[in-house]
Amino acid sequence: MPKTRATSDLGRRTETWSLIHAERAALAADLVNLTDEEWATPSLCTGLTVREVLAHLTASAGLTPVRWLAGVIRCRFDFDRQVAMRLAEQLGSTEAETLERFRGILTSTTKPPLPTLAMLGETIVHGEDIRRPLGIHRDYPIGTLTRAAEYYQGSDLVVLAKGRIAGLRLAATDGPFTTGSGPLVSGPTVALIMAMTGRTAYCDELQGDGVAALRHR
Repeated sequence: MPKTRATSDLGRRTETWSLIHAERAALAADLVNLTDEEWATPSLCTGLTVREVLAHLTASAGLTPVRWLAGVIRCRFDFDRQVAMRLAEQLGSTEAETLERFRGILTSTTKPPLPTLAMLGETIVHGEDIRRPLGIHRDYPIGTLTRAAEYYQGSDLVVLAKGRIAGLRLAATDGPFTTGSGPLVSGPTVALIMAMTGRTAYCDELQGDGVAALRHR
């Protein structure tokens, strides 16, 4: 029996959730033995510690569209204020509680009114926001990274990415991802993702005539 488009889309969403769950589990495993000082390390998210970024990921995984909208209204459409409010709700009283709350959402399929791929991108990007300052390296499956990169190259939802790479040609050196035309920016897929989403530090891992423009943006 041939697959319908709806069946195909459902299968793709199910596959994406599997990737998200795998990335959450890998991140939780990486953070098991952090010291108090490491939990307090500034992340790549300006103004947030490693612990606070993890609480943000927990909050995102517990927000239904209805709860998201209620929070937006409560915060008078100040989206940054809502993010801070939801983060505080999930922080817990200790670092161990912060991690335990994150473990509680590892297999959650709850999300705000965003594409499922946005949740995958968020998990990868915030995972790097946490790992890089701590000196933790993850060997991501290239298929997972490619899926996230393909999402960001066509979206400015939540984070400016599509607009940031306009007029540039991006090409991964470790996988099949490529997009755009213009001055070249090449390098590892994870570095392209992080640069697309505004993490300037990852530009150091990229090469090509377009790197300076991307760094400036």
